[in-house]
Amino acid sequence: MSNVLDVSRPSAHVARVWLNRPDVRNAFNDDVIAALTATFTELSKDDELRVVVLGAHGKAFCAGADLNWMKTMAGYDWEQNRADAQKLADMLWTLDQCPVPVVGRIQGDCYAGGMGLAAICDVLVAVEGATFCLSEARLGLLPATISPYVARALGVQASRRYMVTAERFGAVRAHALGMVHELATPDTLDATVDGIVATLVANGPRASRECKRLVRDVSHAPITEALRSETARRIADVRASDEGREGLQSFLGKRAPGWLPAA
Repeated sequence: MSNVLDVSRPSAHVARVWLNRPDVRNAFNDDVIAALTATFTELSKDDELRVVVLGAHGKAFCAGADLNWMKTMAGYDWEQNRADAQKLADMLWTLDQCPVPVVGRIQGDCYAGGMGLAAICDVLVAVEGATFCLSEARLGLLPATISPYVARALGVQASRRYMVTAERFGAVRAHALGMVHELATPDTLDATVDGIVATLVANGPRASRECKRLVRDVSHAPITEALRSETARRIADVRASDEGREGLQSFLGKRAPGWLPAA
């Protein structure tokens, strides 16, 4: 299972997770799903971690389901299909719940399940020539397990179109729709990703995690008295914390905060 991913830690604060099946355009199978679930489960327990980069080796980010895996699924009964789909749904949930920001690095094709991986990223960088596709309807299927994440990242109206038409669309369109945050050329892709990683590592480690959780908690919540009280409590907690005090004192003292990595 281990060789389907390439996982590295260039520093204590940064993890890089690469899909590593370039010969099949990084298509999903059981091993990839299990490896991603196990890897992100472990990374989520690491208090030193500040950012995860999710990318892929080769010409494509992820072409969707592996053909051999699909041949196996074709013979499944309902119960086997249900169990198989649950593993994918649980994997996506595990990635989505990662407490630190996940930066996606997209090149080439990003199809079907690959769209689900892209959609869970907090910051998404794509090569201008990358191609996206929710291709399931062409096969008489539907993008069920990835749909909550894709609809959130791509938007409801765009999801309605691209899920039912299974049309391909480019990175420039994905950027215009808000799913892709930064466009890059093949020559600038890694530098763009590295710049975002450096920005994230420079932020307060606890604050960065809390910001990610805050967006998840308030994005669809009605602005009630209870929500206003909760947001006030959260900022008070952070202000009174050691990290919050250090951040304010370093800003007022015009010095670097203590959480910055040594040069």
